[in-house]
Amino acid sequence: MPTARRRRRLPDEVRTAVVRAVLCLALTLVGIVLAVLSSYADSWLMTPALMAMGLGVFGTMWCLLEILISRQVAAQRVRAPNSASPMGGSRTPADPPQYRQPSQAQPQGQSQSQPRPRVPQPPPQSRPPYAQPPQAQPQQPQRPGTQPPPHPGGPGPRQAGATTR
Repeated sequence: MPTARRRRRLPDEVRTAVVRAVLCLALTLVGIVLAVLSSYADSWLMTPALMAMGLGVFGTMWCLLEILISRQVAAQRVRAPNSASPMGGSRTPADPPQYRQPSQAQPQGQSQSQPRPRVPQPPPQSRPPYAQPPQAQPQQPQRPGTQPPPHPGGPGPRQAGATTR
């Protein structure tokens, strides 16, 4: 006869999220029942019950997402290389670069061929593509007897009330 495997206990944050979801689901079901009964009775309680039901559905979805997220966090914590630490498996911060201090006086026998310490330079400023200056548009030749509008997109001679006859 095979032995029954014991299930591992859920982490505390997952259990609290599950309890919160069950409570929110229970209150949502109570709101649904109240909305149905008040609709049968043509009661004024139907509107608040429907609003409570909508909030309950939103809250239940929120709690279900919280369960999924807390389970993922707990699973990552268990799989970490050093699971005793709370942030196990995270990357260690990089050490700052070490620069040599230039010596005050160099002996006469040494040449100046030693490289200077490199000082980090800020990246060059590049303009995003939308910040480019506008391209000049070719000029349209004007027909004799017409005037250009006072500003681009403005009324032309026909829209301004001029007659063409």
